[in-house]
Amino acid sequence: MSDAIAVFNAGSTSLKFAAYALDAINSLPLLCRGGIDNMQTDPHFIVHDAGGKPLDAHAWGKDSAIDHKTAMQFVITWLEANLAGAKVIAAGHRVVLGGARFEAPVLIDGEVLDYLQSLTAMEPSHQPFNIRGARAFAEAFPGLPQVACFDSSFHRTMPEVAQTYALPKDVRDAGMRHWGYHGISYDYISRQVPKLAPQARRVIAAHLGGGASMCAMLDGKSIETSMGFGAVSGLPMATRSGDVPPGALFYLLRSELFDAASLEKMLYERAGLLGLSGISGDMHVLQDSEAPAAIAAVDYFVHAMTKYAGAYTAVLGGLDAFVFTAGIGEHSVRVRAALCRRLGSLGVTLDDKANASGGPRVSTPDSAVSVWVIPTNEELMIAQHTLALVRPSPT
Repeated sequence: MSDAIAVFNAGSTSLKFAAYALDAINSLPLLCRGGIDNMQTDPHFIVHDAGGKPLDAHAWGKDSAIDHKTAMQFVITWLEANLAGAKVIAAGHRVVLGGARFEAPVLIDGEVLDYLQSLTAMEPSHQPFNIRGARAFAEAFPGLPQVACFDSSFHRTMPEVAQTYALPKDVRDAGMRHWGYHGISYDYISRQVPKLAPQARRVIAAHLGGGASMCAMLDGKSIETSMGFGAVSGLPMATRSGDVPPGALFYLLRSELFDAASLEKMLYERAGLLGLSGISGDMHVLQDSEAPAAIAAVDYFVHAMTKYAGAYTAVLGGLDAFVFTAGIGEHSVRVRAALCRRLGSLGVTLDDKANASGGPRVSTPDSAVSVWVIPTNEELMIAQHTLALVRPSPT
């Protein structure tokens, strides 16, 4: 029987998971990954092996509903019954916000969960469901250790000036802080860059998916990032607005076009690429469309990245490498090319052939700034942090 670590990302009506084996050298080879979707209306489970081949599927039936506890029990039972006698010894959870208290992954207990629950008003789109998943696991498997890994933790190395908003102290003390997100992904990327570009100290990484952000890293540490207090700020995203002037939001409230709840829903669910194009929030759809609104939405996305890249180059005092990662970053030849052309003044020279083939290096050998496509692996990062806490190395 081999030990394994399960990794979970709990959403409002979904549960994504992965399982990693504990081998003799703790390299954590992937066993499988999958998910349960539409948990409140038509729950169905699917799992793939490490190579992406389907292993199994299960449906509860239309108009059925399951909660996170039932979903967790199903996943763990399936893993232990189908993966050559694997025994799950711990679970790692993605949690968006660790607040001021947690600057690194932490073992979960009831008091930790209560604190994390108290942060849900700051980040309502993911935090409540991440915590719900961890509570459900604790109820289903009270004897197994759990670890919370935070998207915000990686950015606690930002200088104090970068974490601060120009607000009165009592407001800042209430939690108004530049938290930053996608930190688990940036943590992984920061460990991969030295393998490909060992001389690169000043790096900008762009995590471009349904949620999108950019991060300036100096010697592998975050010093600035585009997502701020909440996960709706910074770059435009699939359905999230990105940066919007506060005065415009006050106007929408004063004009009674929105109340607080409907304004938040619009900014998170109807804005971004979807709002700009009126067609889709999916970059693949927009790139394949000849509609003027689709073309304009892609241009806006690239324009926003260009502004952040210029600002972050100034913050870093120059630029050695640029990294694309996540769904759009890893797969959109067009977005990578468009941005690299706009960054020519910073020393970027695109290799069109390498870009078309996906890299990993997509800049020319003589480019002053090297440009890379590095697939992220947040699940592995969570598994590694979980292992480090449940089985610490002897000192």
